[in-house]
Amino acid sequence: MDLSISHGQAQRLLKQRNLLAITATGLFALSVVLTLTAARRDREVVLQPVLAKPLTLSSSHVDKDYLELVTRDAALLTLNRSPSNLQYWMDSILEITDPRTHGRMKSELMKIFNEQNGSNVSQFFTIENLSVDPDALTSEVNGVLHTVVGSKEVTSEARTFRYVWSYSGVSLKLAGFGRISKDAAGKVIGRASANNSTDGGDE
Repeated sequence: MDLSISHGQAQRLLKQRNLLAITATGLFALSVVLTLTAARRDREVVLQPVLAKPLTLSSSHVDKDYLELVTRDAALLTLNRSPSNLQYWMDSILEITDPRTHGRMKSELMKIFNEQNGSNVSQFFTIENLSVDPDALTSEVNGVLHTVVGSKEVTSEARTFRYVWSYSGVSLKLAGFGRISKDAAGKVIGRASANNSTDGGDE
């Protein structure tokens, strides 16, 4: 009698152990599948800043509206400067610069900083048109670049600037910017270096 009871208990324990092993194996396989799915899935971050509409960022591509807004702010930052804000101007540009071009960008910015520091030359840019290419990660900004000496505006010229971006994950960084020239048909006939030019037009 004791042997049959012991045998029955042993069989029940064996079935429970086998069931537990099967369950654990199934859960492990499920966790592996979920991990691989999460790793391959595009990450998205929904932003709710003070904008006309919400923006959604995906690691698979740059949203056109987001690139336009970032370009607008970058243009206002990079093309408006005076001797009194040169340090802030340079530091702010470097904060949004791709680490891979950080050294070259800083070198170019330092040239402008040293040339204008202590002078009375300022510049400001009025945007008239902005276009972006999310696939090529480039932007072009058209407008008028004004140069002021003291309190007097000395030049007012139509200029076009190109911005080159890098995108990784959901991080958009500035790889370079510079002035470009176009002919009457709108074809680019000359451009500044796309990697690290910071030609503001009137340094």
